[in-house]
Amino acid sequence: MTARELRDRLDSYLALRRALGFAMRSDERLLRSFIAFLEERDLDGPLRAQAALEWATGIRCGPGHQAHRLTVARGFLTHPRALDPQVEVPGPGLLGRAKRPVPHIYTAAEIAALLCAARALGPQDSLRPHTMATLIGLLASCGLRAREALRLQMIDVELDAKPPRLLIRQTKFRKSRVVPLHATTAAGLRDYAHRTDLGDDDLGDTFFVSEGGAPLTYRVASWTFAGLARRLGLRGPVGVRGVSLRHLRHTFAVERLAAWSRAGADVRARLPELSVYLGHTKPQNTYWYLTATPPLLEPAAARFDAYASDGAR
Repeated sequence: MTARELRDRLDSYLALRRALGFAMRSDERLLRSFIAFLEERDLDGPLRAQAALEWATGIRCGPGHQAHRLTVARGFLTHPRALDPQVEVPGPGLLGRAKRPVPHIYTAAEIAALLCAARALGPQDSLRPHTMATLIGLLASCGLRAREALRLQMIDVELDAKPPRLLIRQTKFRKSRVVPLHATTAAGLRDYAHRTDLGDDDLGDTFFVSEGGAPLTYRVASWTFAGLARRLGLRGPVGVRGVSLRHLRHTFAVERLAAWSRAGADVRARLPELSVYLGHTKPQNTYWYLTATPPLLEPAAARFDAYASDGAR
């Protein structure tokens, strides 16, 4: 199979995956790079697994990213192999997976300190401190993805509904969902919306806006948050990875399970509810956000002790 034929197969593969609900934006960039790599080698004949391995490891990046590149190539190559058995698909495990970084689970005191620091941002009497404090509070209380919050439009924030709710449109896997809000969260969003209504008439329809009236971008929000965290000693020097907006989502998931456990609820039975609230396609995806912490383990240990004591009688 020639590289040109593979390029044609790639278009049909991408169309199929998108029809199944996958966005495929980053995968498409990687796979077109893979096809270009094969074209430079003037592929004309059976495609060997070694070619995919050389492409995956041919750039300077960490082992985790190299393994991801090979996984993307492997997923695609199963498609042309259905028509041409001579196409070799690299086996799993050729490149080791990188260890998952341990997420930071914020304490209530750390979240309170971040909110306080956000409210103290300059310029004085500007919208900026209210925007960052409201964004941080929303992510901490609802576990949204940061980009989901930043894409919210005014019509998506239904504060007069009963209960108040957010409409999260077309997120991962083209899924939309309704996110009910606690009364205190709704009050914070209502206060922020009132401030934007009193501001510039050209702020537009986006809920979270920058001082200039444009939609607040993820880059600006994450950079500002990193500065706040660094100021509080939660993050190291510039250039060193550390706590981020994403960890607020991890914290929400862990704290929700801990609260259920403290209340004596059947956590396993309620996990699908958390999965739907977070916007996952299946409960297994929610496991990624769960990290062993004392608040989560202590109620579990107490329940196990009670079970063991009953069994010993």
